[in-house]
Amino acid sequence: EKQVFQLRAHMYQARSLFAADSSGLSDPFARVFFISQSQCTEVLNETLCPTWDQLLVFDNVELYGEAHEMRDDPPIIVIEIYDQDTVGKADFMGRTFAKPVVKMSDEQYCPPRFPPQLEYYQIYRGNATAGDLLAAFELLQIGPGGKSDLPPIDGPTDMDRGPILPVPLGIRPVLSRYRVEVTVLEHPVSVWSTAWGRRAPPRVLEGQEGAGSQGSVCGGWTGNQAAASLKKQGIGSLFPDHHPSSASQDLPENELLHPPLNIRVVDCRAFGRYTLVGSHTVSSLRKFIYRPPDKKAQHWNMAG
Repeated sequence: EKQVFQLRAHMYQARSLFAADSSGLSDPFARVFFISQSQCTEVLNETLCPTWDQLLVFDNVELYGEAHEMRDDPPIIVIEIYDQDTVGKADFMGRTFAKPVVKMSDEQYCPPRFPPQLEYYQIYRGNATAGDLLAAFELLQIGPGGKSDLPPIDGPTDMDRGPILPVPLGIRPVLSRYRVEVTVLEHPVSVWSTAWGRRAPPRVLEGQEGAGSQGSVCGGWTGNQAAASLKKQGIGSLFPDHHPSSASQDLPENELLHPPLNIRVVDCRAFGRYTLVGSHTVSSLRKFIYRPPDKKAQHWNMAG
């Protein structure tokens, strides 16, 4: 028996992806395969933790079988991550699999099964782990009334992104504004950093010709980063010219959904070129989070 469905792939974020470029970063996008259809997310440049925040809709998906079989054992979704190159084919970075939550036409779109919640899916590159995908998938049967009977896609809309649909409200995480502070402590042997991200294109600060090379510590998420320029003073000296900086960043209120912090140390060359010296990933940022005390609670405690 033929059943007709609509698949909604809520592609929110990936983290700890494979560094495919010599810069220590990648230009990742995801391709979602389901039955005979496939769609891609947009490409995000220079990041290992892309936040696509994108809904991919597969219309008129035809499946054959009994209705209860479709609900309990739907077909598998294949998701592959690629690095987009300016020249040549995209490089394969990893693959994962998922099963959608299925809603038949005679079922209500309501909790606890709907809307589906974002989950982490382990990405594999061969037998090795290659990051995680944060996404949700739902397969909605199209009944006699057609698509008009499907649950509406509940915003938000972003006019700047054109036809790209963001992950709907109720599925996307609730975001809070964080003040991000960057502090870099220089040492002649090692560089320690609590650099956090900022919403700006990735960049490093160039050294002027004839002034020697410069080091740069770049930290950030999803292609958003803050860079601190460390002038090379010579071996055995400390680096006194450190410049603390700060920016604002929207992050999920759920700390488990925070992306890791990627720190790169690069050597800046002339004409905008730079060489990766090394990198480090801070997988959990919980111990770095500062929450200001509740002034109202403090007032009541003092009054008591």
